[in-house]
Amino acid sequence: MNEDLVKNFWHKFVQENPQLADENTPYTSWAFGSNEDQARELLDLVKSGDKTATCSLYRMYEVEDAPLPTEGEFNVITDWNGNPEAVTRTTDLDIIPFLAVPEEFAEKEGEGDKSYEYWHDAHVDFFTKELETINEEFEDDLPVVCEQFELLYKE
Repeated sequence: MNEDLVKNFWHKFVQENPQLADENTPYTSWAFGSNEDQARELLDLVKSGDKTATCSLYRMYEVEDAPLPTEGEFNVITDWNGNPEAVTRTTDLDIIPFLAVPEEFAEKEGEGDKSYEYWHDAHVDFFTKELETINEEFEDDLPVVCEQFELLYKE
């Protein structure tokens, strides 16, 4: 990630949106997915307004000792190479078993044909590969972090 580019992008966002945040407002910065093509595809879906939610494995937050997202949190979304292109704000957060993710949430992820079936298959594949990196296996009752967000700014 290019921290200077992210800081400059955040500065531009707060200059244009002083009613939402200021220079001291905390934010996180990250890219979607596990490779460059996936990051680009998902970022483009966010920027088009088709993607207003994301789902991640709770287990990976534990393994990486990373903080969970929080409601109201600002996010600078980058491409795979760390170039910032969007600012979102988390509006809702639930931790539920994978098998309990509702169809409405899957549609908000905006991927593929927006069907639950597409979402389910793509996420089983993604989570299976992610868990293989820590020598664990996917089970459909694993807790997932279901985050909804609003797009506030894009370039």
